[in-house]
Amino acid sequence: IRDEESGYNKNLFCIPKHYEEDLERVFIPHGLILDRTERLARDIMQDMGSHHIVALCVLKGGYTFFADLLDHIKALNQNGDKSVPITVDFVRIKSCC
Repeated sequence: IRDEESGYNKNLFCIPKHYEEDLERVFIPHGLILDRTERLARDIMQDMGSHHIVALCVLKGGYTFFADLLDHIKALNQNGDKSVPITVDFVRIKSCC
């Protein structure tokens, strides 16, 4: 996102009531995030070829994105002409200040 990007008017979206007062604008619409996640899954499948995929999720923040990405990868795996083995694991990282 460029610095001069003004985003989208929040009235173009369905914003939960409890967030209405906290938001001014929307910079990245949810549909765009979903589209880019699907594209990332396609790129991963293309780049990995027939190699085993090891997917590692960083917990406490990355799970929703990780689950969406894996759903797209699994759909491509099921509907494609090849099936690639996938191993899923999770890590929890502790930050130190």
